[in-house]
Amino acid sequence: MNSKTADRLATGVFVAIAIIIISILVGLFSYILVNGLKHVSLHFLTTPSSNVLAGGGIRDQLFNSFYVLFITMLITVPLGVGGGIYMAEYAKPGKVTDMIRSCIEVLASLPSIVIGMFGLLMFVNLTGWGYTILGGALALTVFNLPVLVRVSEDAIRAVPRELKEASLALGITHWHTIKTVILPSAFPSILTGAILAAGRVFGEAAALLFTAGLSTPRLDYANWNPFSDQSPLNIFRPAETLAVHIWSVNTQGLIPDVEEVSNGSAAVLVISVLVFNLLARWIGRLIHKKITATK
Repeated sequence: MNSKTADRLATGVFVAIAIIIISILVGLFSYILVNGLKHVSLHFLTTPSSNVLAGGGIRDQLFNSFYVLFITMLITVPLGVGGGIYMAEYAKPGKVTDMIRSCIEVLASLPSIVIGMFGLLMFVNLTGWGYTILGGALALTVFNLPVLVRVSEDAIRAVPRELKEASLALGITHWHTIKTVILPSAFPSILTGAILAAGRVFGEAAALLFTAGLSTPRLDYANWNPFSDQSPLNIFRPAETLAVHIWSVNTQGLIPDVEEVSNGSAAVLVISVLVFNLLARWIGRLIHKKITATK
């Protein structure tokens, strides 16, 4: 086989793989959206769910999903980026650093159900909080932190060392170099890692079953006092997210319109993830242009 034939064969194989992947994604999204969008309406999005009657909505579950995502990323991003900076810039090669990196890789490979059981022990029973948004966010932080640490470390290491050396040669301190030179250059890759972590938060159910619970108290959206039991901002209340709600209605089977609710919820979940990713990338590009002074 000559080189041109081998090149054409390899090109055909990779094109076929790409077509297969795209076809699977398009087929999956089409199936979810076609079967779910016909059940989505303003009433469905703005009405609380019902455990026994037909016609319930997903208002509280949709809010809970975004709120748990916000709290989780508020904790995960600083810790993950900080851990990546330490591993890339401050950790000295040796047995301790290798052990830390091995622990991160093991933690990243743990099943979500194990993280959920750990969260149940630590953030529900040991703290005495019960099922709370904060407990769910902390469990998801444990779940996503290794991924963001590794992505941040790799993104920082991928920055050309000439940029760092030039900054240090001008007498700028190490931390100021990291803050003003390295992090802005690594920002797109770090943002991609944060978006991947956020997508896992949206779709996670197992860990939240044991930490955030399967119920949501009656919420008063006019009450924004975070210390009130009926306030949607209270982080010490139970919160059923959209992914957990899909699992719940299909396993409990208490409501007569189970299929309609689950299909509509799945479509809303997919659209929410897509919209969040697009907005995050758009905002990320704006921030990157601002901090790097590029057009």
